[in-house]
Amino acid sequence: MAQGQARETLVSPDRTEEILKELLRTGEVSVADLVRQLNVSAATVRRALRSLERKGLLRRTHGGAVPLEPPLYEPFRHVSSFQEQENQRVLEKRQIGLAAAELVADGDTIAIGAGTTTTQVARSIRHRKGITIVTNAINIAMELSHRDDLKVMVTGGWVSGSWFALVGPAAIHSAGELFVDKAFIGVDGIHAERGLTTNYPDQATIHRAMVKQARRTIVVADHHKLGIVGMALICPITDIRTLITDRSAPDEALAPFLAAAIEVQRA
Repeated sequence: MAQGQARETLVSPDRTEEILKELLRTGEVSVADLVRQLNVSAATVRRALRSLERKGLLRRTHGGAVPLEPPLYEPFRHVSSFQEQENQRVLEKRQIGLAAAELVADGDTIAIGAGTTTTQVARSIRHRKGITIVTNAINIAMELSHRDDLKVMVTGGWVSGSWFALVGPAAIHSAGELFVDKAFIGVDGIHAERGLTTNYPDQATIHRAMVKQARRTIVVADHHKLGIVGMALICPITDIRTLITDRSAPDEALAPFLAAAIEVQRA
């Protein structure tokens, strides 16, 4: 087999997943870098990028690609608190989202709470197959809705401001009807003694319901939220198994969680 032909055979679903992971990790990929990383030709990379663009997983640019941001966010561009939060510590949230997605197995049923870091978790699994997602976040449901190989259930409830979060009795009841393998929860603060907290009491109750129904709860929080106490309690740290944070998290901030036998990952 000619060398060029051998290089082309390296293109596979695993390679396209590597492209998506690199895109999620860095926020932008170039054809030249992907050629070096994947050891395939430039033509092969371009074909892969075209295929991923047709599936709605990225947007091609001159010489590479960037993540595809759904048009649902455009009306909120200048007024949404969600957008303001999403633009903070973007790299850390992407890394946390990728690490969290690695914990999802084929066939899992998972709950994803509303939030900007949990949105990154959703983006990191949207190319996977055979997963059922329960969420109280309208934006997460919309971002995943075009994938025929994913099942998405929305809790229902009242819309909470510009956070795309569904809350209230209907949301709590709906989340309480299903058992899930894993729940991914974002927080405004996580404290070894005060537990998981948020500054939005109506969201605390729905996230508490998700935690209660999960076999395993994973908290996704950048290091700025460690040791912080928000307004409303979601649950004590004894209800969670795993904390995923970013690499800047200091040892002293993580020590209380390790002492409580919580699995800690730096993404």
